[in-house]
Amino acid sequence: MDSVTLYCTAALAAAGGIYWFVCVLGPAERKGKRALDLSGGSISAENVKDNYNQYWSFFRKPKEIETAEKVPDFVDTFYNLVTDIYEWGWGQSFHFSPSIPGKSDKDATRIHEEMAVDLIKVKPGQKILDAGCGVGGPMRAIAAHSKAHVTGITINDYQVKRAKLHNKKAGLDHLCDVVCGNFLQMPFDDNSFDGAYSIEATCHAPKLEEVYAEIYRVMKPGSLYVSYEWVTTDKYRDEDEEHREVIQGIERGDALPGMRRYSDIAAAARRVGFEVVQEKDLAKPPAKPWWNRLKMGRIAYWRNHVVVVVLSAVGIAPKGTVDVHEMLFKTADYLSRGGETGIFSPMHMILCRKPEKASSE
Repeated sequence: MDSVTLYCTAALAAAGGIYWFVCVLGPAERKGKRALDLSGGSISAENVKDNYNQYWSFFRKPKEIETAEKVPDFVDTFYNLVTDIYEWGWGQSFHFSPSIPGKSDKDATRIHEEMAVDLIKVKPGQKILDAGCGVGGPMRAIAAHSKAHVTGITINDYQVKRAKLHNKKAGLDHLCDVVCGNFLQMPFDDNSFDGAYSIEATCHAPKLEEVYAEIYRVMKPGSLYVSYEWVTTDKYRDEDEEHREVIQGIERGDALPGMRRYSDIAAAARRVGFEVVQEKDLAKPPAKPWWNRLKMGRIAYWRNHVVVVVLSAVGIAPKGTVDVHEMLFKTADYLSRGGETGIFSPMHMILCRKPEKASSE
């Protein structure tokens, strides 16, 4: 084989390898985000790196994170940075679910979402709220399952655009709507929803009572609300250095103003007027480990990281994308450690009812 033939063969092999990495292995789903389309959400490509640095600057001034007026910008910046990577590497449902023997991750996720709407007992045609809807993965599963009309709210304008696009592609835009807004100050009338849910979303609120009070306000008396909360469990010990490191790692890598204890959840719900119907940590046995998907995805991470590095180097992915991807990988390790040690749960479920004679004031 002469040198020209050898060179051409090597070039074709390299091109085929890049195509396989980017176009075949790249998408999280057949109809999901492609690696070639990774962006910084609503942030212009040239500003992604600066916004990544800005995101980390929030942690250099921790007192500022805790104030309600700072948190929306903090969370919005985070989701501009991570939304495309989440869709590409994880899917359209930005949450965890217990693994189910014999079921795919996609099916386990859908079942976890459908359970939420089954708990609030809504009927076809009724109107329900998704507080913190992301790009609408849960919304679409819940609308398809219940035939209820779902209105989602997210702080991030880019997620609104992605959710509406996915809703239309799924043929569910007649049942699903999305608005951009702060779930601490929602643009909805009092007593306007027949039920509500939030799936791993209210963890971004600086004070749980504030978001619970706003959800309470827009729900009709007698209706039900369910939330899957991120919490430290009864196994967490603040004096344990490793425990603190894990929880702080999760907080910093997931835009949390502060992790709550499991015992804080029901108390916050009652303070705003809710009746607590049921409370359960869905991560506890006999549930199978929710973190298995993270651990099994390590090879996929390194594969994806090579793609991100290459695309960033050639100018297709914005500068800063590599930093964001590395941050999410480190966070995945903290999440796995939190699950394995039992000190953290992302699915502490609370089911609440707004009393029949409740006042919205």
